[in-house]
Amino acid sequence: MVRDLSQRMDICSINTATLGFQASIGEVIDAIARAGFGMISPWRRDTKDKDVAAVAKQIRDSGLKLSGYCRSPYLPAATKQQYRANIEENKRAIDDAAVLGAPVFIMVVGSLPEGSKDLEGARRQVRDACAELLEHGRKVGVKIGLEPLHPVYAAERSCLTLLSEALEWCEAIEGATASPQIGTVIDCYHVWWDPNLFRDIRRAGASGRIFGFHVCDWLVPTTDVLSDRGMMGDGIINIPSIRAAIESTGYSGAAEVEIFSAENWWKRPMAETLSVCRDRFKTST
Repeated sequence: MVRDLSQRMDICSINTATLGFQASIGEVIDAIARAGFGMISPWRRDTKDKDVAAVAKQIRDSGLKLSGYCRSPYLPAATKQQYRANIEENKRAIDDAAVLGAPVFIMVVGSLPEGSKDLEGARRQVRDACAELLEHGRKVGVKIGLEPLHPVYAAERSCLTLLSEALEWCEAIEGATASPQIGTVIDCYHVWWDPNLFRDIRRAGASGRIFGFHVCDWLVPTTDVLSDRGMMGDGIINIPSIRAAIESTGYSGAAEVEIFSAENWWKRPMAETLSVCRDRFKTST
């Protein structure tokens, strides 16, 4: 049964990137709580050089819960030394996720190192690294959420572009299990176009590997594929149908808004953006 988000602000989450990094993490936490949301998903740049334990305490004291922690440092590298360093940096980020109390560490995995054209090699590095990161996450109580990105990002941001591919990696890394430690985060912006989307949502749900659900919209025209994402309802994605498919599998986690909008929403006051997010959660999500 599809949940009525107008009555469930407790499961509506704001990814802090939606507010454009225009204020300190403390101010962002206060603004999100004041706007009536129940959950938050911080970006690592918000907590960089901060006392992560103090940030965690403020989040708890505000009454917010965490839906996730974004995002991983990229994994593929041209040298073994840099590859190892990338894995260790991810482990430190997973440790921060644990301190914050985030249930899931969101992985945007990266792709071709500079000068490389070996896309399969990049994928192999990511799969191998995730097998190690899964075990580290298990030790500290944080799940690993692979987020496939739209293919337009395949050259540098993510060699993982399909939900089906993410599920294949999860199964290859972990095998069948009743309590998966590695799963996928489904972002409407990245998967809406996939002709096999609803088939793969069913597959992900059946294996218990849906660890997150992100919402925003695809604008037509889009002036920048990274930083011109739309508010829910302003574009062409049928977000309610995707959410219905996800929730029909038994998913009971957050719906998290994540909007990169350098020339629109990031230039507005946080209170205005949050007010519109709240309305669109109720009407267009």
